[in-house]
Amino acid sequence: MDVDSVIPGASNYMQTGIPKRIIQMGNQVEQPLRNRAMMASVRRLNPDYEYLFFDEQKRQAFIDQEYPQYRAAFDAFAFPIQRYDFFKYLAVSRYGGFYFDLDILLASGLSELLDSGCVFPFERITINTYLRKHYGMDWEIGNYAFGAAAGHPFLQAIIDNCLKAQKNPSWVKPMMRGAPILSRPDFEVFTTTGPGLVSRTFAENPDLAKTINILFPSDVCDMKDWFRFGDFGIHMMDGTWRPRKSFVRRHLGPEWEGKLTQWSLERSSKLGKTRSRVVTEISNGNK
Repeated sequence: MDVDSVIPGASNYMQTGIPKRIIQMGNQVEQPLRNRAMMASVRRLNPDYEYLFFDEQKRQAFIDQEYPQYRAAFDAFAFPIQRYDFFKYLAVSRYGGFYFDLDILLASGLSELLDSGCVFPFERITINTYLRKHYGMDWEIGNYAFGAAAGHPFLQAIIDNCLKAQKNPSWVKPMMRGAPILSRPDFEVFTTTGPGLVSRTFAENPDLAKTINILFPSDVCDMKDWFRFGDFGIHMMDGTWRPRKSFVRRHLGPEWEGKLTQWSLERSSKLGKTRSRVVTEISNGNK
């Protein structure tokens, strides 16, 4: 497979399977016991997969060698987590395979997903008013785990939007409306490189959306089924990426987010338990 080719859109993309490759990253090779246990579950359940681990030195070398055109943008992100997010999209786009954060615990192997071409997890019912009002999308896609063939156009669309968000803050502003004041740093990450940006990219590219396997739970409004990689694993939600906060922000921010979540669930429960991977109610506003 020629991983050097850039594939601009779904119409020019020949669907291929996801290679047997697992990609993970951390600031150093030696990880705490909790992380090692979860990393072991990923490798033990997929023994015939190539395993690539990128520490800080290898991530920097990867950018310089594979994507030097993105070096300035990579260094310009305000938060480390934005660089991590951007890196994971680049790595899977380049090599193909499955990416997993270090706090993913797998329960089964991934072979059933190899024919997907591109697979992302359902994350949660969204509290983002722009996704709901502008795109008719009341749910979000997770980016803590995903898989794709090398060069899949959805990953390139995500990469392009990360760059757009960095260069054009006005493009991000609509996604920030209604964000809890005490959680705005978190929402900035969500909407510039994280799940919010991935979800927006999905919503604004309906042709690409048809090529993506979303791992929906049986009931999207059942909170116990959120933050999972389908039936394959669980995101343990360590949350070590979040910017440091004051005592007030740490305690009042989640409380306000919880109230918004309950309000969102009440609205979404009226739409039923299931969702389609194709968003059909996109408005005609600017994207």
